[in-house]
Amino acid sequence: MSEALVHASCVAIGGRAVLIAGASGRGKSDLAIRLIDRGARLVSDDYTLLAANGPRLIATPPDRIAGKIELRGVGIVELEPLRGVPVCLVVDLDLPVERLPDAGTRTIAGLDLPLIALSALEASAPIKVESALLRFGLPLT
Repeated sequence: MSEALVHASCVAIGGRAVLIAGASGRGKSDLAIRLIDRGARLVSDDYTLLAANGPRLIATPPDRIAGKIELRGVGIVELEPLRGVPVCLVVDLDLPVERLPDAGTRTIAGLDLPLIALSALEASAPIKVESALLRFGLPLT
């Protein structure tokens, strides 16, 4: 099983992991905490350890930051992290946002994952992530 450390936050919604990728300051942690406020669970903040396991990419927090999320202006907050969650969607905060997109794909560790572009700091961003996971996300089975 090959592993990769990626610059992305990760939350789990209904047992399916959503990777939130983007440059520093784009709103990865902000979007993650707003999703957590809506019922998602923290996997990792800012960096995520990914491992290919058959047809699945599994997300786990790196040990040294497990359970920690940065709230800009507040500091580091501790939450109970989930481990070993299958990645079902990638959200890229650096790509241009299209008005009526089809899901793209991002290949990580040889596996194709559904990809959407979002602006993290829009008020509707958490709802858009949840909707995209339902519409484009890989199923658990």
